[in-house]
Amino acid sequence: MTQKGSMKPVKKKTEEPELEPLCCCEYIDRNGEKNHMASCLCDCQDLDEGCDRWITCKSVQPEACERIMDTISDRLRIPWLRGAKKVNISIIPPLVLLPAFLHVASWHFLLGVVVLTSLPVLALWYYYLTHRRKEQTRFFLSLGLFSLGYMYYVFLQEVVPKGRVGSAQLAVLTCGLFLILFALYRAKRNPGYLSSPANVDRALSSSQTECLNRKGQDRTKAFPGADTTGGLNNRTLKEDPKGSSRMSAGSPAKVKEDWCAKCQLLRPARAWHCRICGVCVRRMDHHCVCCVGESNHQAFILALLIFLLTSGYGITLTLDTICRDRSVFTALFYCPGVYANYSSALSFTCVWYSVIITVGMAYIFLIQLINISYNVTEREVQQALRQKTGRQLLCGLIVDTGQYNRGLLRNWHQFSTLGTRAFHHPAEDIV
Repeated sequence: MTQKGSMKPVKKKTEEPELEPLCCCEYIDRNGEKNHMASCLCDCQDLDEGCDRWITCKSVQPEACERIMDTISDRLRIPWLRGAKKVNISIIPPLVLLPAFLHVASWHFLLGVVVLTSLPVLALWYYYLTHRRKEQTRFFLSLGLFSLGYMYYVFLQEVVPKGRVGSAQLAVLTCGLFLILFALYRAKRNPGYLSSPANVDRALSSSQTECLNRKGQDRTKAFPGADTTGGLNNRTLKEDPKGSSRMSAGSPAKVKEDWCAKCQLLRPARAWHCRICGVCVRRMDHHCVCCVGESNHQAFILALLIFLLTSGYGITLTLDTICRDRSVFTALFYCPGVYANYSSALSFTCVWYSVIITVGMAYIFLIQLINISYNVTEREVQQALRQKTGRQLLCGLIVDTGQYNRGLLRNWHQFSTLGTRAFHHPAEDIV
C-alpha cells in the first residue's frame, strides 16, 4: 500500500486593503491618521493649555511652544487634488507683515523712520534664531520674492499712472525683474551636492570606514580609491601624483577633518557639510536662501548683479516721478510735500525700503567680489577669522588665506570655469 503524502495547507495571501483616495480637503497628519481641514481647531490641548498659562501670567514651557508650532504647521494646509497640501508656515509672515508695515510707515515721516529701522532688525533677529537652531526656513526666500513682486506692484499702481515713465523704461524694468527670477531659479538648483557612497557603485567599504575613525591610521591604506561623485575627486594615486603626496603625508587630524561622519564620505578639497541642508557641498561658500557652492556660485553672483542694476533703475524712475527737478541723492533725503498725498508717501516709503535692501545686497556683492579675487570662500574667511590665520586687510573686510590664491586673473578664470567637470584645478588638491 502506498502511503499518501500529506497535503500541506495552502496559505492564502492576505490582501492589504486599498487606501481610499483622499478628497481635496483630507490629508494624512503627522501621526499617520486621516484628518480633515474642517477639524483643524479640534483636539488643541497644547494650545488651550498655553493660552490658559498666558492669561494667568504663567510661563509657557519651550517644549509646549514647539508642540504648538508643530501642530499649527501640520494643520495649515490648502485644498488640493488627491489631498490637502501642507503650507510652509515660514512663508506667511512676509506676505502679511510687509504690506502692513509699509502702509503704516507711509502715514507719517516718524512712523516711516521707526518701521524702516525695525524691519532689518527683525529680519536679522529671525536669521539669528533660525541659524542658531539649524532650521531650514523659506522665510527669506518668501521675503525676497514677495518684496520684488510688491515693489513692482506699487510701481505699476502708483508711479506709472503719473505719466513720467515711458513704455520703454517700463519694459526695461520688467525685463530686469524676469532676469532676476531666472537667475534665482538657476541659483536654487543643485549647488554641487556630494552623493553618499551608499548610493554609488564604488562606495567605501565598512572596513575602510572603521579605519577612518582610528587615530593614526595611514591614509593610503585606508583609502585605496574613492568614487568620482562623492569621493576623492582627482586625488587618486594614478591621476594626481601631487594629491598622492598629500594623502601619504596627511595627518590623522587632517583625515578626520576631511571625513564627514554624517554623509559617510571623504570630502574633496574645499567641500563642507551644510548643517542646514544636511549634506556636503562642493566648494561651499555659504548658505542664505539656498546653499551656494561650486555649481551655482556663478548664478548667485549674476542674480546679485542684475538685482542691483534693476533696483537702482527702479529707484531712479520713482524718485524722478514723485520728486521732480531734483537729483536722485537729493530727492532721497529732501523731497518736500511727499507726504501730502497717500500715493506719493507710499511710493517714497517703498523707495527707502528698496534702498535698504539694495545697500545690503551691495555689501554682499562687494564681499563676494573680494573673495573671488583672492580665491577664498566665505566659509574659509570665517574660519580664518576665528583661527586668526591668513592675511587680513581693512579690519577683516579682505582676508587672504594664501592657500588657493594664484593671482587676480587666474582666480577669476578659475571662478568662470566652476561647475565644469572637464576643467581641473590641481592647486586645490594640494592642501
